[in-house]
Order: sequence, then C-alpha cells, then structure tokens
Amino acid sequence: MTMKMEVTELGPMKRALKIEVPADEVTQRFSRAYTELNRQVQVPGFRPGKAPLAILEKRYAKAVEEDVIRSLVPDFYDRAIKQAGISPVLVEMPPLDRVKIKKDASFTFTATVEIKPKIELRDYKAPNPISLKPDKRTVADEQLDRALDVLREQQARLDAAPPGTALAEGDYAVVDLEGFLDGSPLEGTKKEGQLHKVGSKAALLGIEIDAHLAGKKEGDIVEIPQAYPASHPDHRVAGKTVQFRLDVKGVKQKTLPALDDEFAKDCGPFTSLQEIKDKLRSEMEKALKKDIEESYKDTILKRLAETHHFDLPETLVERELEAIVRQTLQERQRGRAIDPAPAVEAEEIKKIREEHREDANRRVKVGLILEAIAEKEGLSVSQEDLNNEVTRLATELRVPTADLVKMIQQGGQDSIEELRARILAEKALDFVYRHAMIQG
Repeated sequence: MTMKMEVTELGPMKRALKIEVPADEVTQRFSRAYTELNRQVQVPGFRPGKAPLAILEKRYAKAVEEDVIRSLVPDFYDRAIKQAGISPVLVEMPPLDRVKIKKDASFTFTATVEIKPKIELRDYKAPNPISLKPDKRTVADEQLDRALDVLREQQARLDAAPPGTALAEGDYAVVDLEGFLDGSPLEGTKKEGQLHKVGSKAALLGIEIDAHLAGKKEGDIVEIPQAYPASHPDHRVAGKTVQFRLDVKGVKQKTLPALDDEFAKDCGPFTSLQEIKDKLRSEMEKALKKDIEESYKDTILKRLAETHHFDLPETLVERELEAIVRQTLQERQRGRAIDPAPAVEAEEIKKIREEHREDANRRVKVGLILEAIAEKEGLSVSQEDLNNEVTRLATELRVPTADLVKMIQQGGQDSIEELRARILAEKALDFVYRHAMIQG
C-alpha cells in the first residue's frame, strides 16, 4: 500500500512529516468502523447489525470519524518513520480536533518529530583503540593500619577515668544540662545523662559546650548564659537571657584493645590477627581494583565525548536536566527540617539548571554514543541481565528485590525501557574498556 510523504527540516534535530493516506484506505477504514458500530449499537426498529448506513451516519458520524483518525494516525506515522529511516526522540501528533477527514477522500496529517542525530563513530577499538595511562595504585600498609585502627575504635571500651581527671580533648563527659529563666526551670530544656566527646563540637540543646568542659572534673557545675534576640520565635525567651546549668556527672576515657589474636576473635569469626589483616587487604584490593576500573571508564567517556561532534536533541537534554533537578532537590531536602517557600524553590531550580546544563549535555552525548556503539556491535539486554541488575540495585538500596520489582513495574514500560537502556550503555562502555590499550 502506497502513501505519500514529505519531510521538511525544521532545524538540525526537528522534522515535519506530512503524510497522505490514500482515499481507498480511508474508505475501507470507514466501512470497517460502521460494520463494527452496527454490531454494537441498538437502533430502534432494526434488528442488531441491520440498521441502514444512512441512519448510522446521521447519528454517529463524529464519533466514527474520530475512531478512524485514531486508528489511521499511529499506523501511518509508524510506516512514515520507517520509510524516512529516522529514529524519533519525541513525537508531537496533531490534536485530533484539528484534523479533518472525509469518507471517500485521501487524508493528510502532519507529525512533528525530534530525531536522534546520525553519529559517525570514531575510533574505539582495534586498529585504533583508546589508549589509557596505566593506573599503578596499590594498597599501602598505612591504609591497612588505618583500617585496623577503625576496627580498634569500634571495639574500644569506655571506662571511668581515675578520680580527679580533668577533661581534655578526646575524653568523654557524662553531662546533665538544664535551662532556667528567672530562677525557675524552663520547660523542654532538660537533657540528662548525655555522653559528649570533648572536642567533637556537637551541640547540646543548640549550645556549644566544648569550651565550657575543658579542664573540668567530675562534680563540677558550669553556668552558661544564653541571650536570645527579641525576634526569636519562642516568645517565652525572646529578648531574654536563659541561664543554662551544665553538670559534669562523670568523666570517661576510651581504652583501645591491644592488636593481638584475642582482638581478632572479638572482631568476628577470626582465629588470628593475621587472618584479619589478610581479609582486610583482600577487601581493599577488590575495592581498589573496582576504583581503578571506574577511573579508566571515566577517561574513556571523556575521550568519547571529545572525539565525537553532533547536535543534541533538546528534548533529551531537557529530560536529563529535569532528572538532575529532581535528584538535587531531594538530596537538599533531606538535610532540611522545613520545606522551602515556592519562590525559593523556583530560584533554586533555575540555579541548579544553569549549573548542570553542561553536565546534562555531556550525559546525553555520551549516552547517544554508547547507544550507537551497542547497535554497531550487536549488543543486547537479556531478561537475565535485567534480573541481575534489579538484584544488584536492591542490594545497593537495601530494599527487598520484590519491592524494587513492584516499583519498576509501577513506572510502566518507560521504567523498564530506562533500565534496559542503562544496562545497554554499561555493556557498550564495558566493550570499549575491554578493547582499550593500557600502555606500559
């Protein structure tokens, strides 16, 4: 079946497809639609399926026209895309109410598409693979010692310091703190038995107590006056001075265990210190190997972005920017107790967009290059790949696999496609990495 099509360039990445459906195809679809309608509707005075066409046309013309448009447009649009040999990123279909169709005439509509660029792939494998400088990092003994220190800290005991010990940095104070206004206790300002590490700068009831603790002993009491501005939201203390009373109830010091075989047994299923060291070293080596591979891959991505030049579809950059904005706002929100005002949020969004536009461009560019490599190398994503990635993500996010599968399914086909595209990009990057040359 033939159809006429005109492609007009609206910009480097935009095309208008004017598509003409031949009259006989239109007629055929109308007659099918009326036959279907006749089976479904009951017209008084006629047996089901026997109502004359003229009556149906009079009553249902508008609805049938819409149905025919709805079935023709996507059908012929798909054919047009194949015929034009373009891969669309975004499609804008004509609004149905603006499209006119007649039963025995040809039907023309225009779809606007944003297309993916044609990418001329540059060198990424033999005979001209990407060459990488060797990353010769190894696990140093100091790193192992630091990891052992962390374990010792975790196994440390807090013991009462000898009587009369003055608090110094690194010691622990057990304190009570309470606020008084005009000599009577202020409700909501009492903390008892708080363990505070001297020098940690941790605030208690919003007060920095480090400076007041240095040199103090068990049984000492310190008065700390706090003046509050007249504009303070708590009207009880606005414009007043609250006397805080800090009571040193105890002084404790940390005792680190000796590094020996006993210590190893306390740390888990180990029989000797050497065994712990071996396990730590192998874990650190595994992590370093992964880190080295990541930095090689980062270099490859930079190199791919530098050597390829093409226009980027604005829609893809927009989508990427929106994702970055969403993620950034979520992360910032975590540290906040109160939601920002809408005006603040709008300003913030504008700023995030400006700061990350380059980044969004780069991500889209690299994504398109990797997609082109995957296509050229015939790489694909199997159901097993999808399952493995879901399992890996679930472990990383610490959620049950079944819950994650539900979340992805709720996102519909788009979510699954997104996941598939991510795995495919990872496979393409892996392919380039395996074919790269590490010199020296």
